[in-house]
Amino acid sequence: MKKIAFIGAGSMAEAIISGIVKANIFNKENVIVTNKNNKERMERLEKKYQIQSIADKERVIEGTDIIILATKPYDLEAAVESIRPYIQPEQVIISVIAGISTDYISKLVGKNAPVIRAMPNTSASIGFSATAIAAGNHATESHVKEAEALFATIGTTAIVKEDEMHIVTGISGSGPAYIYFLVEAMEKAAVESGLDPSTAKALITQTVLGAGEMLKSSGESAEVLRKKITSPAGTTQAGIEALQRNDFQRAVMECVKSAHDRSIELGKSK
Repeated sequence: MKKIAFIGAGSMAEAIISGIVKANIFNKENVIVTNKNNKERMERLEKKYQIQSIADKERVIEGTDIIILATKPYDLEAAVESIRPYIQPEQVIISVIAGISTDYISKLVGKNAPVIRAMPNTSASIGFSATAIAAGNHATESHVKEAEALFATIGTTAIVKEDEMHIVTGISGSGPAYIYFLVEAMEKAAVESGLDPSTAKALITQTVLGAGEMLKSSGESAEVLRKKITSPAGTTQAGIEALQRNDFQRAVMECVKSAHDRSIELGKSK
């Protein structure tokens, strides 16, 4: 059985750990997590998922097949420094850190270990991530397929060019937060109009799920689906017009562009 180690124990690491544990693709004792110095966080993940939390970086890396870099961008250098002496060329390094190029990671590692960049999202915890994957230095087609197989257990995957990862970060990486923000606003409007909060949440949640499934299974574009339920002078038309008056589409496009630009900034700082 292969062994996987997570360098970083934040929300993204936990989402992936949750997904792969549920998918049962690794023995739990072969899933290891470590971080800079938050022992309480490591112990919580160990207890919750029955995996291993190890502070000794040599023990973490020894015999590991896949190393997942899941730190904050500003912690990456120190994290790689702590494991670099123990990394072997045959170990696959997968980074899920926004904005950081595989070239930079290869430079930090200083060895010919294959580096792959991936951008999942936190829906990985329930097996519904949308993960983009890009090959970096020394990564062969076999390595990419291995990464693809890993992330396919926690959702869907797409192979992209590395320079496309910035826009991927802006849509699927950060995208769930935009949807949650929209739902927050819909729930507030419903409650202000007198609807019970739990009823509002249930109806809106199912509406989001249904719309997603329609996009996935109908074969029709979002524009076509929207127009099908927007009758002239009807209630949906009134709602759409309110969004248009408030420049909803432009706001969303600026939202995505801002995340895209921030991803580029993070990379330039390295």
